[in-house]
Amino acid sequence: MRKLQKIAADALEDVLAGAALHQVLPARQRLLATPGERGALQDLVYGSLRQLGRLDAWLDALLERPLTDPHLGSLLRIALYQMAYTRAPAHAIVHNAVSAAGGGWRRGLANAVLRNFQRRRGELDALAETKPRARWSHPEWWIDTLRAAYPERWQAILAASLLHPPFTLRVSSRHGDVASYLAELDEAGLPAHRSGPQAVTLDKAVPVQLLPGFSEGRVSVQDAGAQHAARLLGAAPGERVLDACAAPGGKTGHILELAGVDLVALDADATRLARVKDNLDRLRLHATLVEGDAARPEAWWDGRPFDRILADVPCSASGVVRRNPDIKWLRRPRDIAQFAAQQAVIVEALWRLLRPGGTLLYATCSIFREENEGQVQAFLARHVQDAERCSLPEPLSDGPLLPDAEHDGFFYALLRKI
Repeated sequence: MRKLQKIAADALEDVLAGAALHQVLPARQRLLATPGERGALQDLVYGSLRQLGRLDAWLDALLERPLTDPHLGSLLRIALYQMAYTRAPAHAIVHNAVSAAGGGWRRGLANAVLRNFQRRRGELDALAETKPRARWSHPEWWIDTLRAAYPERWQAILAASLLHPPFTLRVSSRHGDVASYLAELDEAGLPAHRSGPQAVTLDKAVPVQLLPGFSEGRVSVQDAGAQHAARLLGAAPGERVLDACAAPGGKTGHILELAGVDLVALDADATRLARVKDNLDRLRLHATLVEGDAARPEAWWDGRPFDRILADVPCSASGVVRRNPDIKWLRRPRDIAQFAAQQAVIVEALWRLLRPGGTLLYATCSIFREENEGQVQAFLARHVQDAERCSLPEPLSDGPLLPDAEHDGFFYALLRKI
């Protein structure tokens, strides 16, 4: 446990210094020998970041003065998370954390902090409930933004964002249906339930190698909320379709499963575009892969208009923070305006590639209004003469799909070119 705590603390320290979790964690996992250890490391780091606001409040209350050693601070956060949210024996957590802290005052401080946490747990929980950043484990500016946008639902959104994300699959319509796949999962001892037209959610995440038919392309891992995109796009056989910002390819594969279309999958990152190819190869599907910037189509577009465009634009990812818990701590309020400006440029560029009568599906995994409804309203104001908004079915007719136990948060708007 000591080695695991130390490596987890190293990873957490890097993230708190500004590094992205997806860049930090793989290198740390390679230091561990078994899949079980690597999975435990991921659980510790992800969980600590999800609950960071509460851990910080506890740590502040337990320290007489601010801690100047960032590594020791991260180690104590990891140990506090273990004591509060895992089943590991408290005495083992304390013993190993104290040993990992080093010698001298660090060892004594770690012992005092963790022993005091055991004694004062009830008092510390009550204290955390009085502080929004601790209670909801989100930055205060983030909480304020959601409270203003969703005065009746902000607490439910924040609570959902602290949950462990659901493990949801998309059943390929080319290879079967949800009912038959649920029966296969039951036979394999993997309890699950239906969570969408093509979605099944397992009670517990498992390695994809254990999923019936995964290697044959019969199912893909994809959140139930993300599965709305391909259906809303509504591409028909033979149409020319652009999937802009396509990586890692989940929506690309879904579009091709639903209809035999001429699909161009675009992404600016060659490494990420390779992931699209890997996903399509597993699904035994084909698309034209193009490396290019969606905001600069003159560098890659062949001049042939598209019937449908999926504009899954870069965003704050505020709707998927439980899957990427570092985001809420690394984002700053100014970032939202920067994303919105980038989104506007991309949609304007892509609109020129759409044929009259064609549709563009604007999509984000954000729940911030500036990136969603505000973005669409501004676009429609600029395009009074050549754009109209199409209505969406439930549960998307009244705004963003907000995160809950079954799915992450997404926004969709379907725009038709007049």
